[in-house]
Amino acid sequence: MGIYKDWEDHLKSLKPQAAKKFMEDYYDREKDAYAYILANKKNRISGKASDIAAELKLTDTELAGFLDGINTSLETELDIDSVEADTELDLSILWNELYKNMHKAKADWLYGLSEWDGIFTKEEQDTLLREYRKSVQAVSHKVGRNDPCPCGSGLKYKNCCGA
Repeated sequence: MGIYKDWEDHLKSLKPQAAKKFMEDYYDREKDAYAYILANKKNRISGKASDIAAELKLTDTELAGFLDGINTSLETELDIDSVEADTELDLSILWNELYKNMHKAKADWLYGLSEWDGIFTKEEQDTLLREYRKSVQAVSHKVGRNDPCPCGSGLKYKNCCGA
């Protein structure tokens, strides 16, 4: 049984109040793990899963939750279900994707870490945030009757192609 299954089973076994407390504690450890990774600019982490967990000061089970969160920010996504404590991992982190995914998850305790300043300038962080926001923005391609006609005539759509 993989460590991710252990993670899921552990979360399911907790009563709601205990689960809330567990997740609050986990988020604190996750924040420390990301702060360590960012401060040391470790965009590549490799070794046995249990060794990586120890390096990040997480349990093997907590590492599964961490891997689930960072998986879409890796150069090559993992098959998390198959990861065991003795599985050799080679994690190559894409900083841009990680920063955007932290915003996507609304994890302000992660994208707000001061250690990001060592990875990106404030301007780069603002640019990445704008890119993220633009990528999730709804766009309508419907032409309104009072909009300029898309044919380029300069007339309103209702007086041109929409007539």
